[in-house]
Amino acid sequence: MRIQFTKMQGAGNDFVVLDETKGRLGLTPAHYRFLGDRHFGVGADQILTVRPSPAEGIDFEYVIHNADGNEVEQCGNGSRCFARFVRDQGLTGKDRIRVKTMKGVIEPLLTSDGRVTVDMGGPVFTPADIPFDDSGLSLQAMGSWGNWPLALVDSAQAAPLLVATVSMGNPHAVTLVADVDAALVAELGPQVQANPRFTQGVNVGFLQVVSRSQVRLRVYERGVGETLACGTGACAAVVAGIRLGLLDARVDVQTRGGVLTIAWDGMGASVFMTGPATTVFRGEIDLPE
Repeated sequence: MRIQFTKMQGAGNDFVVLDETKGRLGLTPAHYRFLGDRHFGVGADQILTVRPSPAEGIDFEYVIHNADGNEVEQCGNGSRCFARFVRDQGLTGKDRIRVKTMKGVIEPLLTSDGRVTVDMGGPVFTPADIPFDDSGLSLQAMGSWGNWPLALVDSAQAAPLLVATVSMGNPHAVTLVADVDAALVAELGPQVQANPRFTQGVNVGFLQVVSRSQVRLRVYERGVGETLACGTGACAAVVAGIRLGLLDARVDVQTRGGVLTIAWDGMGASVFMTGPATTVFRGEIDLPE
């Protein structure tokens, strides 16, 4: 089966975007793995699918698959590319669109400077809703919140790793580091992900606070590994930093792929993410049977 695709990137987080507004392609997890494969397929962190409105007041449905073929709840950088795609393809003439995801509705806004701002909804901190099993753990207070001491298995790190847990439609664990360049992302990322307290896995953020309005961030993502940027990871990291008393309400997040601007006014408010969304190329590919 031959299909058309668009390759896009947002701050270096790259995507294959598929248009299913006129009909389902009927892809399997193996097909998504093939498309995400950087040697035999197109190559991407995630595969994004555009589907028609599922209900009144909603413009599109947004489906995300990781490179390992598994469907996931949310992708912040992908949501900006999604918005750029539907506008550039003439699927909508709106600057602001309402998009249904697995975990709710988001509202990307295409801005005059070519970037895209996305209302990512409010963060979730209740452990059971992240989901995170906090049974038997004591929160170590910091700011107006705190960190959980997480024991790691098969790690050279003897002491528990302190993590702040938050959901931005998908689960995140954020740990503070002195220098992201020296952080043991490749070692600790899988260790945290493997912890059974995260019953649906977790994205692991390594956050370096440069000032109250600037941070550096690396993220080890579920089903992908370390990416050049993670939009929901940037949102989770800034929200955690604000609640821990380290950051102001608007923060520039320097990822390895570029800068994302995150704004959050506190409990009860939505998180707003602004960043680039760029089309790399379009093409066709034959999918294996």
